[in-house]
Amino acid sequence: MTDSVTDAEHWRVALLGDREGFGVIFDRHQHRVFRHSIALVPTMDDARDVVAVAFLEAWRRRASVRFVDGSLLPWLLVTATHAAQNISRSARRYRALLERVPPSAAVPDPADAFEDTPAMAALGSLPRGQQYVVTLCIIEGLTLAEAADVLRIPVGTVKSRLHAAKRTLASRLGQPRTSATLNEAFEGNPR
Repeated sequence: MTDSVTDAEHWRVALLGDREGFGVIFDRHQHRVFRHSIALVPTMDDARDVVAVAFLEAWRRRASVRFVDGSLLPWLLVTATHAAQNISRSARRYRALLERVPPSAAVPDPADAFEDTPAMAALGSLPRGQQYVVTLCIIEGLTLAEAADVLRIPVGTVKSRLHAAKRTLASRLGQPRTSATLNEAFEGNPR
């Protein structure tokens, strides 16, 4: 099928069961419907929703859509306008509802009940990759291979990060650099 084939002809083919007919119409007009919708709704995601609704409605009402000079675009633009109005109206109602709801009492953060120990502070100062291997291998007790699998990195990388982390933590905590002493330093903290 070429570009000279009208939407009405593609539509007729789609109604006979050929999905490509509807796909051609979608590909032909989706960008134009999206550009039209951007100006009508507050966000890009809403504009994408409008496009989806317009084409869904076209298919849902496939027996009654109207073509102008063989093109479905005018019908799609009008439908997109109505969908945009509905989405905007719904957003306004939602915002109004949220404004009427009284604010809830502040819920304390459970983490505030715990004080950071020197070990937790030292762990927090490590680079992110070293924090992950210490947490997985020392605190959670995973093997090097299991940690490597979880982090999707080579075992050698886990081993070198763990070695560097132990060295740094031992110097900051003033303790010998063993998994047992580091594990003891982290005991009693929430996991």
